[in-house]
Amino acid sequence: MVAWNNFDKLESYKALNETECVDIAKVLTADRVKNYSVPMAAGMVYNYAAKQVDDKILDLLSKLSDEAELVEKYQELYNGAVINTGEKRLVLHQLTRGQLGNAVEADGVNKRDFYVEQQNKVAEFANKVHNGEITNEKGEKFTTAVQIGIGGSDLGPRALYLALENWAKKNGCFKMDAKFISNVDPDDAAAVLNSVDVSKSIFILVSKSGTTLETLTNEAFVKDALAKAGLDASKHMIAVTSETSPLAKSSDYLAAFFMDDYIGGRYSSSSAVGGAVLSLAFGPEIFARFLNGAAEEDQLAKNKDIRKNPALLDALIGVYERNMLGYDATAVLPYSQALSRFPAHLQQLDMESNGKSVNRFGEQVDYQTGPIIFGEPGTNGQHSFYQLLHQGTDIVPLQFIGFKNSQIGTDVDIQGSTSQQKLCANVAAQIVAFACGKEDENKNKNFEGGRPSSIIIGEQLTPEALGALLAHFENKVMFQGFVWNVNSFDQEGVQLGKTLAKKVLAHETEGALSVYSDLLNI
Repeated sequence: MVAWNNFDKLESYKALNETECVDIAKVLTADRVKNYSVPMAAGMVYNYAAKQVDDKILDLLSKLSDEAELVEKYQELYNGAVINTGEKRLVLHQLTRGQLGNAVEADGVNKRDFYVEQQNKVAEFANKVHNGEITNEKGEKFTTAVQIGIGGSDLGPRALYLALENWAKKNGCFKMDAKFISNVDPDDAAAVLNSVDVSKSIFILVSKSGTTLETLTNEAFVKDALAKAGLDASKHMIAVTSETSPLAKSSDYLAAFFMDDYIGGRYSSSSAVGGAVLSLAFGPEIFARFLNGAAEEDQLAKNKDIRKNPALLDALIGVYERNMLGYDATAVLPYSQALSRFPAHLQQLDMESNGKSVNRFGEQVDYQTGPIIFGEPGTNGQHSFYQLLHQGTDIVPLQFIGFKNSQIGTDVDIQGSTSQQKLCANVAAQIVAFACGKEDENKNKNFEGGRPSSIIIGEQLTPEALGALLAHFENKVMFQGFVWNVNSFDQEGVQLGKTLAKKVLAHETEGALSVYSDLLNI
């Protein structure tokens, strides 16, 4: 059995606190850039040469990993231990893309078999839509898939769809447009519905419980639009939900695909939550390739050698930055327009998982836990918030993501270089500029440097690379939660606002809540 101890009770905590961080401006040599690199799945690499660590600190981080039994805790997780202590649940999202260890049984079934069965059902349904076996009431093919969901039912699937949209069009496997409705703001649903032909749209309602207020409200909005168009909503809607939800056996849907309580929303993109929309948009084969990339990266996370385990190393360096160096935030900066919504997904993944101030046993912790996550694609971000990153009073660690080749595979030469070369030149320049800075007598133009960063580099953003990226960050967040001894798999912080909102709508308010309700004309 593994031991669950607070971070500050470990011997490694004290040892790490007594270290001095590395001056990256002095150590960032060509050899260091070549050597401080770890292979990832799908031919990618995690390079941490511009981080404030050296071999001494890495050795201490390795001891921390051993002392905190991080890989052993991962083994417990994928072998079916009750890791989600808050809700007394298993944590099985990795099982949607492969068998990592022992067979896991829950609810009387083999869970790997269950997830594969749902993937096969999604694949069969998507193929029937694509070949015209399932059509609208006029016998016309569906041309658009619209996902209705919020939080993990929206952010991950939306980010993944956008990440592969241009790649799929270039490679001849683009099947259907996909749109997403998430916000309960009626302007969101109206904007999507005004942009599609509802008669040729298939709507995917995603709600594990079948009771999510925002999602059911938007479903009603969509059903109203279908009715006004003279269409039978039950011929245009499918559900992704749990087997025990009120949606599971409803005649309101063409089909229902199931997930379970062992997969949290923000970890659900590799389940039917992402599988339905991605399989409809690109075909089941592309979704399978995405899962393969994630499964390959999950296997790397089993390695106890932190120098050969990219997610574990990334996690431990992040802990060192958060707890020993006192950095409050991390910026995720993909130099790929296709990953435009990936930082938003990672923001939920990280902040909802490790934004906790009590440990797994409900006891207050005396150290910092999850950082603030934000980000935008480069080079857009360079013309937005990089000013603060370069010359502000706070140091913000940076997570770059870059690819050697674009998804479109074609480019034009402009002023002696292609657009892709200009993009890659910018990310290389930013890493060195942040790390090394530039002295200038004019303090307005002085750059202190010492801003740490890492970069994940791949050949091209393919389905396999995208799966590996997703799994890398899921596993990074998991390992950090293990270090901090928090439960990374519940999210009680989202519940209080929901409860109060229901009181407002029921006009059961008093005090400040009543006045705010009046101010908003509720």
